[in-house]
Amino acid sequence: MTYTVAAGLAVAAALAIDLVGLRTRLVLGRVFWLSYAIILVFQLLANGVLAGRGVVRYDPAAILGPRVAGAPIEDLAYGFALVLTTLAVWSRLGRSRLGQSRLGHSRLGRSRLGRSRLGRSRLGRSRLGRSRLGQSRLGQSRLGQSRLGQSRPE
Repeated sequence: MTYTVAAGLAVAAALAIDLVGLRTRLVLGRVFWLSYAIILVFQLLANGVLAGRGVVRYDPAAILGPRVAGAPIEDLAYGFALVLTTLAVWSRLGRSRLGQSRLGHSRLGRSRLGRSRLGRSRLGRSRLGRSRLGQSRLGQSRLGQSRLGQSRPE
């Protein structure tokens, strides 16, 4: 298999992953292309250094021939596939780990009734500083007397 065929298959696989497999559809948005343009500049710089110094050599029979920044144009296709696949997987994992539903609503900070799960009970009282009777757990006993420094009347 030539490098050209491998790069073409990589691009086709990356597009299938993005559009069909993960359904992130990054290639349809402007943000992806702006990000890719920034990445492409650094890819060309790295390709120029590596190919220019002879660190990486390509068999002329395995590539199309034209070069950009010293590297064959197949490197651009392979780099595109690598970036697209990485961003699509990262985007999908980020959504599922953050609890994003299909509608884009976060599941972390809201309960079904719209109350925060972190600091509220079902009755709307704070779980951290209140008892069921509305008294502070830290400084009040059931009778309303302070546990710190006061004793019960005898």
